[in-house]
Amino acid sequence: MSFSGIHGLPLEVTVVGCYNLEDKEWISRQDPYVCLEYGSAKFRTKTCTDGGKNPTFQEKFIFTLIEGLRELNVVVWNSNTLVADDLIGSGRIQLHKVLSQGFEDCTWPLQSKTGRHSGEVRVIMHYPNAKQPQNWKTKGAPSFPEYAPSAPFAQVSPYAHPPPAPYPTPMPYAAPLSSYNSYPPSTTTYPPSPYAGYPPQAPPAGYTYPPQVYPPPPQPPQVYPPAPAGIYPPPPY
Repeated sequence: MSFSGIHGLPLEVTVVGCYNLEDKEWISRQDPYVCLEYGSAKFRTKTCTDGGKNPTFQEKFIFTLIEGLRELNVVVWNSNTLVADDLIGSGRIQLHKVLSQGFEDCTWPLQSKTGRHSGEVRVIMHYPNAKQPQNWKTKGAPSFPEYAPSAPFAQVSPYAHPPPAPYPTPMPYAAPLSSYNSYPPSTTTYPPSPYAGYPPQAPPAGYTYPPQVYPPPPQPPQVYPPAPAGIYPPPPY
């Protein structure tokens, strides 16, 4: 990505703090501070007295960008009173992301003189002149064209002709009668049947009734002969 035309534009750099720094003191707590270098510009934070391994700074500096220079040098020192300050670690901060997106909050590693890991430094950078797409709102968010709110839609009838008139409301049915006894009893009288009192009709010619005898004739009684004696054993005495 080309960053031509950035020469002379400002870059804001905030040193937040350091984490897990190599300890240079044996008895007391160390007093770290941070130095930033960009081209010929150099800035130094205040000393964080007794900051130890995790000092906090929250200091902002403004650099003037240089065409073709895409990194910052950072150096962390331990402040001493009687002897020279101790180098804790150094590192390089890349500027490609902040120049393209306009903002970056990142932690950068530090190395000692021998190349060992000696801690981390957190830096927040802001480049207000970064060229962002039109309608860019938030970091990483897609851009959409803004439309004016449209007027509410008119209510359109789905029928080509006026809708038919509603059906008339049916009349309610009368409640059913609870019992047939609710009807009044009939008072109508009917005359006697004209066929009552006629004698029975005679049988047709040639038909004779079978003789009927009431009651049956007496039958002679049946007399059974007496049982022979001596057949049954005499009863015990």
